[in-house]
Formats: sequence, structure tokens, C-alpha cells
Amino acid sequence: MKLSIITINYNNAVGLRKTIDSVASQTYVNFEYIVIDGASTDESVNIIEEYAHKIDYWVSEPDKGIYNAMNKGIRMAKGEYIQFLNSGDWLVDEFVVENMLLNIEYNTEILVGNVIFIRPDGKVRYVKNETEISALTFFRGTIQHTSAYIKKSLFDKYGLYDETLRIVSDWKWYLVTVALNNVIVHFSDVYVTYFDTTGISSINKELDKKERRAVIEEFYPQSFLADYDNYYLAIDQYKRLKKYPLFFKLYWLTERILFKLETWHTIVFCWKKNIK
Repeated sequence: MKLSIITINYNNAVGLRKTIDSVASQTYVNFEYIVIDGASTDESVNIIEEYAHKIDYWVSEPDKGIYNAMNKGIRMAKGEYIQFLNSGDWLVDEFVVENMLLNIEYNTEILVGNVIFIRPDGKVRYVKNETEISALTFFRGTIQHTSAYIKKSLFDKYGLYDETLRIVSDWKWYLVTVALNNVIVHFSDVYVTYFDTTGISSINKELDKKERRAVIEEFYPQSFLADYDNYYLAIDQYKRLKKYPLFFKLYWLTERILFKLETWHTIVFCWKKNIK
């Protein structure tokens, strides 16, 4: 089994139907589909039963949150790779799985595709991955999760998702595997999923910020955090300026002038004769 697609759901029957439909329509069929429902009280279970012939394993029972449900799915998965396609998100077209698997090389551990963000009013935004990963990636953002094919053996090696976190545990897992243990991420130019922007991770920015900070303080020394707090905005500004050559040249010229002035000031006013 090359791939396991895992959908978690709680009281999102409308979104769940859209998600399952997109998985059931795939041209590539050598994958398993797992649905973990958190004892929904709406029509979710009826929809799951309606599609039961397209689902390899499903359960509807109380859980302890998003990541507890995702970990249940991981434990049941038999695929070499895992994709998390939560209810409300759906695959872009019927060729997505086939096209993504064509991009997997023998040494690929994490393959990440592009995402289309969709708002409740139907407007969309096409987002391509930034393929340059640095510490700033994890301070200011993350690696896409819903469009990622993650090798299951990585969960055996680095552990499952931290269930004490409500919304950033997938980000923490990427931080541990990619930033701290140098797991290589490959990128595909395939648009994989429509991502529902009404989920908790998209709308609860304060909790997101609070949980991220707690995780960062767990892994990084205070001296590193002090530099980040003082200079992350400047780094963001620098990256933004580099996108616009004319403004970047003006910025560079200004900085060079200031450097020369400071050097001149040091030579003229800071060096004095030895009075001894």
C-alpha cells in the first residue's frame, strides 16, 4: 500500500461529504482511506455509512481533540505515506493522488504540494510553496500539512503528534523533524487540496501564537529567542524588499552610505593618540 489518506471529522457533515467525494473520485486506486469521527451528533455518521464501500476503515467514537484523532488514524494506517485530508478540505481534481505519487522518488520522506485556500464566500487564493526552508519558516509560518505526503516511518522515529496542543502540533512535528533533525522536504508543483479557511487553526490566531511561543521556548535557548524577538521583523522586511529590485537597490544604497559614515566617524573621532 503506497498511501493512506486520513480524514478526521467532528460535526461537519457538509464538509465531510465534499472531502469523501473528492477521495472517492481518484483515478489512482492503490491507496487506503481512513475516516476518524469524534462521535458526531449531526449527519456525519450517516454520510460515512453511505460511503462505507469507499472507506477501508472508519470509527465514530469520542476523542480528546484533533491530534488524538489524527494519531488514531496514524496507528491504523498501512500505507508507506500518509496524507491528512480533514473534513472540509478536498482534493483539487481526480488526478491528484496519481500526479503526487509520480513525484515521489525512492528517497522522498516528505513531499509537499501546493494549496488553494478557499473562503466561505467562495473566493480562492492559489498558494505555491516556498521551497527555501529556514528557521524563519517555523517562526513565521510552517510547511503545508494538508497537501503533504509524509512517510509513515517518520512517525515511528520521531513520535506522533503532541496531543497536549490544540492547533499547532503538526507545526511542532515539522519543527522537530525538519528544523532540528534535517529531514529533507521535497516539493511538488501539483495543486493538491482546497483548504477550508474557517478551521480553528485559521481563525484562532491568539491561541496559535501562544502555543507556538511555548513550543519555541521548549526547544531554543533564550539567547536565540532574544535575537529573534529583536530582529525577526527586520528579516521579514528584508525578504519583502528583495522581491522588488528597485526598492531593494535603494535600500542597499542607503545601508552602504550609512556604513561609510559610521566607518568614517570611527576613524576620525574614536581613535585617539596614546597619551602615555
